[in-house]
Amino acid sequence: MATESTSYTTLTLPVLPLDDEVVLPGMVVPFDLSDAEVRAAVEAAQAAARSEGDSKPKVLLVPRIDGTYAAMGVLGTVEQVGRLSDGDPGALIRGRGRVRIGAGTTGPGAALWVEGQNVSDSVPEPLPGAVTELVKEYKALATSWLKKRGAWQVVDRVTQIDDVSTLADNSGYSPFLTTQQKVELLETEDAVARLKLATAQLREHLAEQDVAETIAKDVQEGVDKQQREFLLRRQLDAVRKELRELNGEQEGEESDDYRARVEAADLPEKVREAALKEVDKLERASDQSPEGSWIRTWLDTVLELPWNEHTEDVYDVKGAQEVLDAEHAGLQDVKERITEYLAVRKRRADRGLGVVGGRRGGAVLALVGPPGVGKTSLGESVAHAMGRKFVRVALGGVRDEAEIRGHRRTYVGALPGRIVRAIKEAGSMNPVVLLDEIDKVGSDFRGDPAAALLEVLDPAQNHTFRDHYLEVELDLSDVVFLATANVLEAIPEALLDRMELVRLDGYTEDEKIVIARDHLLPRQLDRAGLAKDEVTLDESALRKLAGEYTREAGVRNLERSVARLLRKVAAQHELGERELPFTVTDEDLRDLIGRPHHVPESAQDPAERRTAVPGVATGLAVTGAGGDVLFVEASLADPETGASGLTLTGQLGDVMKESAQIALSFLRSHGAELELPVADLKDRGVHIHFPAGAVPKDGPSAGVTMTTALASLLSGRLVRTDVAMTGEVSLTGRVLPIGGVKQKLLAAHRAGITTVIIPKRNEPDLDDVPAEVLEKLDVHAVTDVRQVLELALTEATLPEAQVPVAV
Repeated sequence: MATESTSYTTLTLPVLPLDDEVVLPGMVVPFDLSDAEVRAAVEAAQAAARSEGDSKPKVLLVPRIDGTYAAMGVLGTVEQVGRLSDGDPGALIRGRGRVRIGAGTTGPGAALWVEGQNVSDSVPEPLPGAVTELVKEYKALATSWLKKRGAWQVVDRVTQIDDVSTLADNSGYSPFLTTQQKVELLETEDAVARLKLATAQLREHLAEQDVAETIAKDVQEGVDKQQREFLLRRQLDAVRKELRELNGEQEGEESDDYRARVEAADLPEKVREAALKEVDKLERASDQSPEGSWIRTWLDTVLELPWNEHTEDVYDVKGAQEVLDAEHAGLQDVKERITEYLAVRKRRADRGLGVVGGRRGGAVLALVGPPGVGKTSLGESVAHAMGRKFVRVALGGVRDEAEIRGHRRTYVGALPGRIVRAIKEAGSMNPVVLLDEIDKVGSDFRGDPAAALLEVLDPAQNHTFRDHYLEVELDLSDVVFLATANVLEAIPEALLDRMELVRLDGYTEDEKIVIARDHLLPRQLDRAGLAKDEVTLDESALRKLAGEYTREAGVRNLERSVARLLRKVAAQHELGERELPFTVTDEDLRDLIGRPHHVPESAQDPAERRTAVPGVATGLAVTGAGGDVLFVEASLADPETGASGLTLTGQLGDVMKESAQIALSFLRSHGAELELPVADLKDRGVHIHFPAGAVPKDGPSAGVTMTTALASLLSGRLVRTDVAMTGEVSLTGRVLPIGGVKQKLLAAHRAGITTVIIPKRNEPDLDDVPAEVLEKLDVHAVTDVRQVLELALTEATLPEAQVPVAV
């Protein structure tokens, strides 16, 4: 159907300006007549209607935006003049149709008059399919919007409108449209285009409204959650308060105010900043969040660390030396190193050089020696002498790199590394930390802990040590690290390079007697419940315990023997078999603790000695338990068996096997010179055996011992019982230097050996051997294996060797 069109072609109408408002055709709008422009326009329209005999005055409703009139207006008829709902005078005007505004003109009254052209509005019938779909879409969108607002009566009115132009102009009532959008609708003459525009505007508003509703819903849910959380927290606080009162605790006894604790703590600036950042995270996190638990644990760890706590060093160098001497006998190398360290610290402190380049004067020492020599107890003595706290960190069997550097905080049950825990346990930043059994550290798929120790034990790096758990710098430059190890070769080269090596090669017999008398015996008397004057050990008994009942580098087994002896005496006294006080002599030992276990070769019957037959020589070796005596046995196979070649037994390493080949080759090539039946070496098999086959053996230092054993076997001459030897042999017969001279000489002294043969180039190493040991040993430094044979074999009838000059 066609829209109703006005009968005017050209109109002369008074203007009713609309400031920032738009009225579309079909709209009925009330106006306040107290406004001068509205009253002038209505009065002018009424005067014109009276003169023309028209029943309804007509005005032109024109939008005025920022003082500028629009090009299109709406013809409005004054339907009623009266009072508005608030009591003010007003007029009800209905929009009739669009008018294109022309030139201004004159008219009655004070209003502005203009000429305008009426704009007809028509849509062909029947409606095209596209227009019909557009009408349905607009009605559906309008219905959806009106239902959300609860305007059900308006919904019915909109659904009943079938005219395209009326339907499009009906959107003028929409409050969400801006003035500019309404003007655009007003100035769109084509009804279909106007409906498309109205549909697009309504669709855009609904989309924005959906987004706004979603946001509002999320915000409301967040507010509701915060309100619930606030309420629950208040309830939880009330429950905690009641529990504290029930348990008799004071409120605030366990304060959770980490911010106040951090601000009150004496922390370095960077650590304080990191801690405050974590406090901010904690305040944002809820109690149910696992991150809150991690942060609280981290903050507790940081606050418990002694960031600025330092114990005062005791700079009494003489007093420290007296403490070390009183608590440990021997071990002069370590005592001198600690004394030097304290002297240097004292001088640096006197000159104000406590901190240079951010680093303090810590120390990293590696104490390497056999078990039982006092490496671990020495750490406590060092801390005592320096007036520092002592912490022991056991590294034996550690395989996880995180044990040293700590775990990342994201892991469940994460903890800082052992170094940080040691500092925390000590309560100061300059303790003595004993890294026990550093040679027992392993590595697997979890990492290499020894590699993680590189930064810890590097004086140039450890002032900025970063633990994976803390992730803040920790200054370890003032810590004295003492690392203990039994086997030097088991320590990685890079790690060993960062430490100052101090060897503890074991005690002499005299030192063991002093240690047993001054340290072991008083301790074991107390443990056995005996007074000092009830049981006394004679020096002869202590010497026999150290020499024949125990043969070791340390004193651990010696202490066990003393403890066993005292327990036996205490038991006999309780049984009424022995009166106290009692003095134990060397003659009482066999009755109390049995026979000796280590009888020296020189004390045995000549027929029972190992060297009582040709082909057996005494060598010296170094094991993980210190120095030891090593016997080498050689034999020739019966010619009738047809055996040939060299056979080696005793669980030997490749280096020792090669040394045996060298010894055999030397004798084969120089047999005539040494007057040896070398033909036997060609036709008969040679077998060299090292007893104690369950113990792995390796190294080149048994070369001269194997050569001597083979020479003894071929010549039929015995090797002297009181002679032990060590040294590497070359194909030309030279005796080359080896290691562990001090440990080997101590072992020879313990075994009752009186003559020792060493390489000439090891002669400077004798300075490390205690003087009391050298006095009891006849040490021969040789350069050629011929000299070894002359000294070691009995009935030395070998031709005089042309000994080459040592290189």
